[in-house]
Amino acid sequence: MIRDKKVTESKSIMSEMIMPNDTNPLGNLMGGNLMRWMDIAGAICANRHAEAFCVTASVDHISFHKPIKLGQVLTLEARVTRAFHTSMEVFVEAFVSDTRSIIRELANHAYFSFVALDEDTLKPQRVPAVLPETDEEIKYFESALTRRELRLLLSGKIEAKDAKILKDIVEGKKMIF
Repeated sequence: MIRDKKVTESKSIMSEMIMPNDTNPLGNLMGGNLMRWMDIAGAICANRHAEAFCVTASVDHISFHKPIKLGQVLTLEARVTRAFHTSMEVFVEAFVSDTRSIIRELANHAYFSFVALDEDTLKPQRVPAVLPETDEEIKYFESALTRRELRLLLSGKIEAKDAKILKDIVEGKKMIF
């Protein structure tokens, strides 16, 4: 029997110190390394939530807000925002700090979609629902439907005429968080 889970039950935190082999000639973390680490942190979170192996299905909009410099500490925090039938959305935030300070700044964030797989058949398997508790968790939970519909539209899995949430936003009937 699948048990619904709180966001905190699968939250993942991962840290990396930025070393010379992680950087470009300007001394900044290479974007591909950041994306790889974000994917790993997200996958750990998804695996914990689903109690199964999960694979990345999509990544929404990664933009690099703040350069991450050689010698800084990168901390990634991943949490499931909402689960659907066999997939889930995981929000990953990337924070940066100096090695001598606990003060950190948000450098990046992205939404990842993961699909849980049955270990024997490698077919998608059902995942537990998410039980948001805080106001922030509820906000991410509720807005996940809009992001999911946009992902499905952009991937060609639904047609524009079936994108009801997005249509309501465009027509001013629904607000975006």
